[in-house]
Amino acid sequence: MTNIGAVIGWKHNHQDGMCTYDGVITEFPGGIPSQEDQDKWIKEYEAHLLTIAYVENRKNDYPAIEDQLDKIYHDGIDAWKADMIKPIKDKYPKE
Repeated sequence: MTNIGAVIGWKHNHQDGMCTYDGVITEFPGGIPSQEDQDKWIKEYEAHLLTIAYVENRKNDYPAIEDQLDKIYHDGIDAWKADMIKPIKDKYPKE
């Protein structure tokens, strides 16, 4: 289940006056949003998370920065891009 606090924080840029308790919105500027709105925002948030999942996947698969710098020093930028970066970007493309 998606955390509604994370959802409204993302959807409404963490504006003041929003509060949740135990997965329920308890304070919200202008009144508590309808369940229909909350369900819509949850779907939007989950879709957003799927579209940015590649970022974390890439980050976890890239070699250590020291290894990348060593590759650049010894083999040049083009070899670094081809050997270390492109395979990860191909594995986890932007959606």
